[in-house]
Amino acid sequence: MGSPDSEHGRGKDEGPVHSVKIAEFAIGKTEITRGQFAEFVKQTRYSTGDKCWTLEKGKYEEHKGNWREPGYPQDDNNPVVCINWNDAQAYVKWLSRKTGKKYRLPTEAEWEYAARGGTGTARYWGNNPDDACAYANGADKTAQAQIDGATSWLVHHCTDGFAYTAPAGHFKPNAFGLNDMLGNVWEWTGDIYHANYKGAPTDGSAWQGGGNKRLLRGGSWNNSPSDVRAAIRYKSDPGLRFSSFGFRVVRSYK
Repeated sequence: MGSPDSEHGRGKDEGPVHSVKIAEFAIGKTEITRGQFAEFVKQTRYSTGDKCWTLEKGKYEEHKGNWREPGYPQDDNNPVVCINWNDAQAYVKWLSRKTGKKYRLPTEAEWEYAARGGTGTARYWGNNPDDACAYANGADKTAQAQIDGATSWLVHHCTDGFAYTAPAGHFKPNAFGLNDMLGNVWEWTGDIYHANYKGAPTDGSAWQGGGNKRLLRGGSWNNSPSDVRAAIRYKSDPGLRFSSFGFRVVRSYK
């Protein structure tokens, strides 16, 4: 787990590289979609409020909006966005009650194991970021051409056809059969953010204590090549909603 010092775009919080033993678990092939989240809201009347950080002229600002109005067009097959950590927790608790199974957010270690798909390269398709458009939805020439203020972005030198989110499962999966583990939306994990892996659990459990920021992984539709890697880490307040934040679920067998 983690990235070597030689990896291009590596952040200081991605090391030291260490071994982790992970118990059996199941993880969603895709991120939770807008349609799936809508069913949760319909059954529970859950409210995500009316504020979300959305992109305006290439910069994020907090505006009126929510998962129904994220600042760009979506349908029910797209990953739900404008979701904070608390919203994701509410969803997995509801899903557990509804199904009688134990659903939760993935731990950071589980997430990285799933994202890598058995590979040791920076991305599950290899080290070349410009091969991304067959496998992931990141900032690319499409975004640069269609998003106001994106002309100065650092982008993948390819065209994936989506300026914002793409339908879940549109791109090629990794070797584990998982789609969109990189790009599309940042995915919440169950862990609290720590500045490096010194003292991190080696049993695959969620790392708690030491702060109040929650951890997201994987990069999103508006992220540059350095942020669409298996080892990239991002932190946020658990109450903040961004139009690039979503999640996928894990089912435990124990």
